[in-house]
Amino acid sequence: MMKKNSLFLLVLFFLSVTTCFATMQLGAPLTLQEVTKVSEINKHPDQYLGKQVLIEGLIINVCAARGCWMDIASDVPFEKIKIKVVDGEIVFPLEAKGQTARVEGIVEAVHLTEDQARSMARHHAEKSGEKVDLSTIKGPTTYYRIRGLGAEIN
Repeated sequence: MMKKNSLFLLVLFFLSVTTCFATMQLGAPLTLQEVTKVSEINKHPDQYLGKQVLIEGLIINVCAARGCWMDIASDVPFEKIKIKVVDGEIVFPLEAKGQTARVEGIVEAVHLTEDQARSMARHHAEKSGEKVDLSTIKGPTTYYRIRGLGAEIN
């Protein structure tokens, strides 16, 4: 009886360990090997526009409505980059927040009028439960993001 219990506990242990380290594959398989630092994309976005990159970092936020975007922390404190996917093609799970991701995609620029920028800020604030000061948004703005093609979440 003791032998059976020990064997059962051993199998249970290995199953829990492999589950903890399982990688979730979303979208297309990753093809690039070299990781580009988020800080490099943020510092020199024009050099990366339209190029396919592989980034890696901590998931700090996920779209609560559809799982259609997530924010990845940069290697530089207080910097991040948004990963946006076509709604429904890839769905980032809310549980991914706090985990590490490797994401491959195309760097793109998003140009917004002042009204569009305020509307987007209001929308994100509503979905995330955060407050936003719309008076800080003045004039048109451009931000850079990655159109996600595939991701691995650990």
